[in-house]
Amino acid sequence: MDSSIDPIATILIIEDNEDLLELEKFYLMKEGYRVIGLTSIKDAEAMLEEGVDLLLVDRTLPQIEGSEFISYLRHKGMTTPVMFVSAKATDEEIEEGFLFGGDDYLRKPFNMKELLYRVKAILRRTYSMEQERLEARDIVLDLNTRMTYIDNNEVELTKLEFELLSLFIKNKNRVLKREYLLQNIWNDSETTQKRTVNVTINRLKKKIDPREDKEYIVPVRGIGYKFQ
Repeated sequence: MDSSIDPIATILIIEDNEDLLELEKFYLMKEGYRVIGLTSIKDAEAMLEEGVDLLLVDRTLPQIEGSEFISYLRHKGMTTPVMFVSAKATDEEIEEGFLFGGDDYLRKPFNMKELLYRVKAILRRTYSMEQERLEARDIVLDLNTRMTYIDNNEVELTKLEFELLSLFIKNKNRVLKREYLLQNIWNDSETTQKRTVNVTINRLKKKIDPREDKEYIVPVRGIGYKFQ
């Protein structure tokens, strides 16, 4: 896994060839990315609203040509980077892909390693810049100054609490197991027990929700916690 890219980055693939879609998902997930695969544009806009960092889009899709769909999204204000992965490979077709809103273009057939290199390059340019601020509900985390604001009021967090809250926000509505938190926040220290996770989260919850009426972080019995 390339440690220079945040492994939490989410990639949405729209590819109607199911075998190729599964292959792309396999290799990207092996690199540590969260991957969503669709065989048509149905549900794509809903997925984008949930938070996506990169789109991989085939151009020969059912219902609509892929570049036309991206052009439509661009006109609606979507800024998420897009890489077309397409058998449309003439100079004119590639130029058209960029004119319609693509940020990169990969010709089919392709080597899977090239796909991974291109994905990493795009995320290196865009994902880190997008993550200078994290926002969820009335919480804002400034990753440059390491400051936390809730409803425009500053809240003082320790380094550990800040990292923990950042991880929860990046994974909003996703259940995070205690083992996952130990590995990603405490680096799976042998001296750290699951009880330490519970204590730290409870301390964080008291700081960000002293009245206990917002329920940002909720326990999921027998599994872990979820930010909602």
